[in-house]
Amino acid sequence: MSELGAERARLKTRNDNKGWKKWGPYLTERQWGTVREDYSAHGNAWDSITHDMARSKAYRWGEEGIGGISDNKQHVCFAFSFWNHKDHILKERFFGLTGGESNHGEDVKELYYYEDSTPTHSYMRMSYKYPHQAFPYQKLIDESKKRTRLEPEYELLDTGIFDRNEFFDIKMEYAKADEQDILIQVTVENRAKVAAPITVLPTIWYRNTWCWGYENYKYKPLLTGVGHSFIEVDHRVVGRFKLYAENADEFLFCDNETNFRRLHDSPNLSHFVKDGINDYIVNKAKNTINPNNIGSKAAVRFSAKIPAGGKKVFRLRLTSQSMQHPFEDFDAVYSSRIKEANDFYDDMHGNVKEEKLRAIQRQSYAGMLWTKQWYYYNVFEWIKGDPSMPPPHPSRKVGRNSTWRHMYAANILSMPDKWEYPWFAAWDLAFHTLPLARLDPDFAKRQLAVILREYYMHPNGQIPAYEWSFSDVNPPVHAWATWKVYEIDKQMNGGKGDLTFLERIFHKLLLNFTWWVNLKDEGGNNIFGGGFLGMDNIGVFDRSATLPTGGHLEQADGTGWMAMYSLNMLRIACEISIEKPVYQDMASKFFEHFLHIAGAMQAIGGDKLNLWDENDQFYYDMLHKEDGNLMLLKLRSMVGLIPLFAVEVLTSDMLEKLPQFKRRVEWVLNNRPDLANLISRWYEPGKGESRLLSILRGHRMKMIMKRMFDETEFLSDFGIRTLSKYHQEHPYKFIYDGGTIQVNYDPAESTGDMFGGNSNWRGPIWFPMNFLIIDSLRKFSDYYGTDYEVEFPTNSGVMVNIKDAAEGVSKRLLDLFIPNKEGRIPMYGSYEKMQEDENFRESMLFFEYFDGDTGKGLGASHQTGWTGLISEIIHQLYG
Repeated sequence: MSELGAERARLKTRNDNKGWKKWGPYLTERQWGTVREDYSAHGNAWDSITHDMARSKAYRWGEEGIGGISDNKQHVCFAFSFWNHKDHILKERFFGLTGGESNHGEDVKELYYYEDSTPTHSYMRMSYKYPHQAFPYQKLIDESKKRTRLEPEYELLDTGIFDRNEFFDIKMEYAKADEQDILIQVTVENRAKVAAPITVLPTIWYRNTWCWGYENYKYKPLLTGVGHSFIEVDHRVVGRFKLYAENADEFLFCDNETNFRRLHDSPNLSHFVKDGINDYIVNKAKNTINPNNIGSKAAVRFSAKIPAGGKKVFRLRLTSQSMQHPFEDFDAVYSSRIKEANDFYDDMHGNVKEEKLRAIQRQSYAGMLWTKQWYYYNVFEWIKGDPSMPPPHPSRKVGRNSTWRHMYAANILSMPDKWEYPWFAAWDLAFHTLPLARLDPDFAKRQLAVILREYYMHPNGQIPAYEWSFSDVNPPVHAWATWKVYEIDKQMNGGKGDLTFLERIFHKLLLNFTWWVNLKDEGGNNIFGGGFLGMDNIGVFDRSATLPTGGHLEQADGTGWMAMYSLNMLRIACEISIEKPVYQDMASKFFEHFLHIAGAMQAIGGDKLNLWDENDQFYYDMLHKEDGNLMLLKLRSMVGLIPLFAVEVLTSDMLEKLPQFKRRVEWVLNNRPDLANLISRWYEPGKGESRLLSILRGHRMKMIMKRMFDETEFLSDFGIRTLSKYHQEHPYKFIYDGGTIQVNYDPAESTGDMFGGNSNWRGPIWFPMNFLIIDSLRKFSDYYGTDYEVEFPTNSGVMVNIKDAAEGVSKRLLDLFIPNKEGRIPMYGSYEKMQEDENFRESMLFFEYFDGDTGKGLGASHQTGWTGLISEIIHQLYG
């Protein structure tokens, strides 16, 4: 394999998660506090297993660790632990607050960064900042509990523990010499002016599959220490490996089994339980590790005193080979893999030349790749309970996810955030696939395919939402994502698209589309509800719950999403039809379905169900009261912008290739003038006649864009807000018999507790919605070209074409990451350490959402998933 294109060549060896991708960063960063590990009667996952319990509890459904890797079924796991000789516990896992402990929902309280990774994980690097002083666990809990929802979260930087630079900068790196040969290096750099001790504990263990009482899984694999040279790994599924350690102080062994004595004051099943290494190191207990150097969990101990400003490197090698000199070629392999990673990203960047933009792209890609996780959840077994464990509470049979017993997930999936959201979320995942498609098209396609498989999708066609409630309803964005991934893959493959993938996904999406039509069009009038729809607290009411007023909602976004879904399916059907003409019938079906939805939103025929308000020139949700009266809920939110997403252009070239579909389009134009009015026609010399399918046309499109580009409403310096700033001075009030519900413009964290208060859609900027806006504007631009102009920003007097307006939004989003005129990076807000200290400033975080006024990063701080769309935005602007 030549160095030039070596990573691309590795990707092409196979399209699954084996071979070069068999080992990767597939551990989670938080298994405690998840639904899967919750066997309580009350169903409160956060209290079932806490951070304090985690070091002593053997997990049933997955493993966690810092900077960890595993095989693709998480049988053999490896991660790092650290001890600063001050903490009361080892730093084996990242610490954070639960939903009940924090004033804005669960939140990790650590500083770590994903810095680099290739798609096959042939090279990976992440870093962690570990304080010299005792980690302020209790202070973070206590101070956070004092804060109200009107105050910002209390972060680790607020404790002052980094003020004097008394911390270790720890870099964890992996480089593969071959598919089953992994070089591991951890570099500890002391940033302080004084020397400080540290113990580094690279740890290897087996996921516990033997304690749950299943006959086929009684086999318990062993790790065996051989002197101070290596630990032997022997697993009947994964095979035999050796973990070599250079100049180790000692090897420590225990079992990955629960410490029942500590947690439940009952006898242990093993003499040397999961927290044995912790107790040996921190508490100096001598009887908690196995003197025979065997067990199912083992750590290599390195202890050192790092001089002021100094650093020390520790090296290991996990390999299926026996080696006399395992570290002889170590540096050469590392150099080679780093060069190959640089070559890969040089090619990926294309025409992006500015180093700052390249750094943003590369770190966002790194985050996308580091947040892969092996996700395991057999709902049937989870509800039933395990033979050797106490039976779950009877309420489990009718409680959470009880209607999803067919669900059996055991796959490598892209997570939203491996600490805050360490479970797949279906609509997040759809957005993840776009940047992933540039990195590894096969992995992106597999992500879309797997969540539509029969062991995920409900038999009725619903796509599972997320583990807290698979039955919640998320926006139907998977057809859109499928088409975008297909386009990216086609472009990268020299113009040849993967029609097999497209057709396979299309059939599954047909089931889901039918589910939507049957269950979410309550009145059969092509106006859709939907419930949750992913944008937590954006509405007046909790849209996943029964309305306090009674009645039901007709949702402008639900209907807009379905119009978009129809057009996405239409476009996919047209593409397949070029090779398989029979699919023209499906194109016709979705063409007419779109027309009827669009007609319903236009209130054709004088239908009183009109979600468009002529006075405000905006779309709103409509409340159907129990007495039969209708009421528009005049809250100016992203809900009213979503009809913009329903847009598709049919070119004359495509229509000529699809004669049956073309005849159907022409028949509607000639025989249904009511529906024909929904189809714009545009003749362009040299290109023929194109047709625009869109809910928004003419006057309404202008009015929506006028409001969207208004800086006193939706347009901020950093993108499009989710709620109009108009409501800052004019809060929306809904008065009913039970009282008054008021919605304010809240540009930062949520000031209420809807959906746990850990996210906010009443003012901040969210990347997925902004990206859909940009994508829609680009489609309008494809149709209108440079002839159609809009004022951007509104009331500025500056007229631009639609493409330039889309780029204007894109550049505002990019400004979140770029130093402004004062040299400050907006997303880091007032944290001087992040703004001024080069040891903090250069490594980037990718926040869940951003303050609608200041651009400060909010929510989950490692949500590279959909905020990783910034890499695609950079590609569109400069690539």
